[in-house]
Amino acid sequence: MQQEMPQLGISVHGDVTVVELADRKILDEISISRIGERLGGLVARSAVPKMVLDFANVAHMSSAALGMLITLHKRIREKKGELRLSAICPPIYEVFVITRLNEIFQIFGTTEEALRSLS
Repeated sequence: MQQEMPQLGISVHGDVTVVELADRKILDEISISRIGERLGGLVARSAVPKMVLDFANVAHMSSAALGMLITLHKRIREKKGELRLSAICPPIYEVFVITRLNEIFQIFGTTEEALRSLS
């Protein structure tokens, strides 16, 4: 059975890459791995990456996806870049609070607010 590629909407606003996660559920290992690879590729191509991940479409996310975000955050920081998360639904945000990841990630209500924080 062939796995579908996870859907990512990628746009550039000045020097900031905005990635819209289009899948409602980010649960299986293969999808998470592919998302991580694509995001890692974007980071690798940028000297000082600035990225906003838009979670507006995401309703469910596994703990493995959180691990992928931590790895992405580390890679961006190694290159002196910045990562922002936006539009996380309350149930997923609650997981960030419980795991204290809200203290590591800068999380904004909207993508526009996240973009302003990087300008």
